[in-house]
Amino acid sequence: MKHWQHNIVTIVVMALFSAPISHAQNFPEIKPSPQQIAWADLEFGVILHFSTNTFLDREWGDGTADPGVFNPTNFDPEQWMRAIRDSGAKYVVLVAKHHDGFCLWPTAQTEYSIRKSPWKDGKGDVVGDVARAARKYGLKFGVYLSPWDRHDPRYANAAAYDKYYLSELEELASNYGDLVEFWLDGAGSAGHVYDFKKIIETLRTYQPNTIVFADTGLFEYGDARWVGTESGRVPYQNWNVIDRHGYLRWRPVEADTSLRNLHWFWHPHDEASLKSLDELLTTYDETVGHGAQLMLGLAPDNRGLLPDPDVARLKEFGVALRERYAHNLALEHTSSAPEIATALDNDPDTFWSAPPGSHHATLEVDFAKPITFNRSLMMEWLNDGQHVQKYAIEAWNGKAWQPIAAAEAIGHEKIDVFAPVTASRVRLNILSSTSEAHIREFQLYYVPESQPVPATK
Repeated sequence: MKHWQHNIVTIVVMALFSAPISHAQNFPEIKPSPQQIAWADLEFGVILHFSTNTFLDREWGDGTADPGVFNPTNFDPEQWMRAIRDSGAKYVVLVAKHHDGFCLWPTAQTEYSIRKSPWKDGKGDVVGDVARAARKYGLKFGVYLSPWDRHDPRYANAAAYDKYYLSELEELASNYGDLVEFWLDGAGSAGHVYDFKKIIETLRTYQPNTIVFADTGLFEYGDARWVGTESGRVPYQNWNVIDRHGYLRWRPVEADTSLRNLHWFWHPHDEASLKSLDELLTTYDETVGHGAQLMLGLAPDNRGLLPDPDVARLKEFGVALRERYAHNLALEHTSSAPEIATALDNDPDTFWSAPPGSHHATLEVDFAKPITFNRSLMMEWLNDGQHVQKYAIEAWNGKAWQPIAAAEAIGHEKIDVFAPVTASRVRLNILSSTSEAHIREFQLYYVPESQPVPATK
């Protein structure tokens, strides 16, 4: 071997062993964690805003509010939880500290907390009371701790404030039981660059299973991502895997919106802002029905109670959802193949699988007599990744398969609404999938166009 050839070989070998090892990623290969799967099955949660803003008719506090204004006269978090349970929600996230810096637990890190309020002579703990009430009513509990702090003077010093914030987080993460979700809000900052890496390290020390909600820009720190608006809608085909600079991660969507239009905190004389039942049902269809998590904002009033109209509307919402999805027509099928029945049984723990390695398949449902339906609900088994790329729902008209609805992603859950169809044969036609599709549920319903307002008694 000539000397120059030997040098080239040496350089190539050294490059191979010294270069960082990289693994190519493909969208279909990215899979959720067990915690993300369990969180997605909750589907519907609420976020609670209750602080000094509640007593000052404000949405955004500036950090100057006197702690003495925080003094609810009839604080009853169990009343909140009964209403939340009745709505059909499965978990709650409490805003433990908003951007004004006022803390709703007796933190040792600052005097700007309920310890300096007249409520319970400064001996109360809103976070603890709400956590206990949530669990009493079968709801999971999580917290929101704003990184932005408009009160604390340490905010001007990055190192000092980061230490303060991490100490607050440590208190919340270690003293209030399992946290289902931690909201990492990106609002504000005033030029402060947060140590997100250390924030997540601190949280994970005490809460390894908590789902971290964060803006999509906080790509490497979140487990779930913001939908992009506060409208309560997912206005796009919802893929759970997102791309940042060529790196892929599983980041399901959470869509937040408030029960009262544009208001997260309670305000007096605000009756007209309460959303209608129809608005809430549409919101559900366009969040949960588009494979996302619905996060509905609720605001206790200055008594420490959810207002009566809010309680009534939440109950109406829960009743309407239960009535809407009480009668799955697919249960009336006559399909004989047992593997098909696993997608028609109202049991999301079972699922139908297309033939191994297939990229196209159909799941047909036959009925002894024609049924009339105008919406479908599908769930994809995502443990192995999101595979369905394009699908159609079709009905047999006696001569051919007639398309009823079509889209791309199914994901955790997909609800399609269409004009009423009557047929004795219906099928889910998976037109394209990255590998064999797995369908947890294929359900059919008939919902009257003008569903009557349900009784709430």
